[in-house]
Amino acid sequence: MSTPGRPKSFIGKILAIILAFGPGIFAIGYTIGTGSVTSMIVSGSTYGMQLLWVLLLSCLFSGILMFVYGNYALISGETALYGFKKHIKGGKYLAILIIVGITFGQWNSLMGILGISSNIIFELIALKFPSFAQYQYQAVLGIAILIVGIFYALMWVGKYTFFEKILVIFVSFMGLSFIVSLFFVYPQPSEVLKGLIPSIPNVPGGKMMVAAFVGTTMAAATFLSRPLFVKGKGWTIDNLDQQKKDAIVAAILVFVISGSVMAVASGALFSNGQTITQVLDMGNTLEPVAGNLAVAIFFFGTLSAGLSSIFPCLLIAPLLLADYQSGELDTNSRQFRIITFIACLVALIVPVFGANPIEMQILSQVFNVFVLPAVIIGIILIIRNKEVMKGYKTNIWVQLGLYAALFFSCVISYNGILAILDYF
Repeated sequence: MSTPGRPKSFIGKILAIILAFGPGIFAIGYTIGTGSVTSMIVSGSTYGMQLLWVLLLSCLFSGILMFVYGNYALISGETALYGFKKHIKGGKYLAILIIVGITFGQWNSLMGILGISSNIIFELIALKFPSFAQYQYQAVLGIAILIVGIFYALMWVGKYTFFEKILVIFVSFMGLSFIVSLFFVYPQPSEVLKGLIPSIPNVPGGKMMVAAFVGTTMAAATFLSRPLFVKGKGWTIDNLDQQKKDAIVAAILVFVISGSVMAVASGALFSNGQTITQVLDMGNTLEPVAGNLAVAIFFFGTLSAGLSSIFPCLLIAPLLLADYQSGELDTNSRQFRIITFIACLVALIVPVFGANPIEMQILSQVFNVFVLPAVIIGIILIIRNKEVMKGYKTNIWVQLGLYAALFFSCVISYNGILAILDYF
């Protein structure tokens, strides 16, 4: 700990900068989990950098939505769903639809996240102790129970600042691991430029991958939860500028980290025609050029991504209910602890049944896009209320960005419906 008058260490300065963007850390935790990592790896290995344009648009619109939801919270002093219920005609039903849709999507993601994280830990242990591989099902299930048990115990601490510090650790490790991985393997610059030209892979699974990209990167839960996290940080209307910077930094970091994962997979696997079907296959992204060390680095980043997402996913249902009921989240309440316990049980479904967590994770991301238009419509309606916004006018370019985001979300939702129909 630094003392008054003594300059902070370099690490201390970096940590202070990260903590200054607290709510943005939660946005990164929601957005870049194993769902995002899995989608980026599968996309990079299968389609190269072809879907980079989807990632770019998703991050651009995510930044706009984080900014608008954060501003609404600071100006009105209210949270999102509570505001929808209070100020929008029929807003009660809109809010309930959003709660059900987001909870379903996030709990589905949680199953895949825990499944992949447990498999990663198992694979790392098996690399050191090969004889351990014969007990895969029992080991993965035991690891999953241990992980979810630890996280549920941490929930009882019940402090925003504590959750934030845990996420800072996981997100920092995750970002460094993936960016370091990019130095081992990277695609050709021409491939990156081609990826910025909109196109959808005309192959089986192409539509689903586009929908999964948006479902994991432009996550509705990120925007809905932002007002509560902004309030938890203690920010007020005096922090409007800081809130803006926080949203911009979060969106940029999501693009850089996610793009790094896609680029590594593209550079290492796409040119060789390798594909990803199992958790261990993700380690092959770097193994050809850097051996077991690279596997450990990449797995560590993926594990950090998974662990950074478990907290927000466990929090989402009680958070949305608290938002709808009163706009205040009480992490010490009986309701909070019961709902998070149910979420922990849901998370164990994939490990218990031994399902393929990668396939489950990608499919779950597709479901996340269907509630996105409702979340955007809600904020567009509420910021038009001059009384709620206390005379504050939203910039015309931001408004155009919101309408562009709504159009984009509707197109992707339609694409997601087609992908689900093709899958089943």
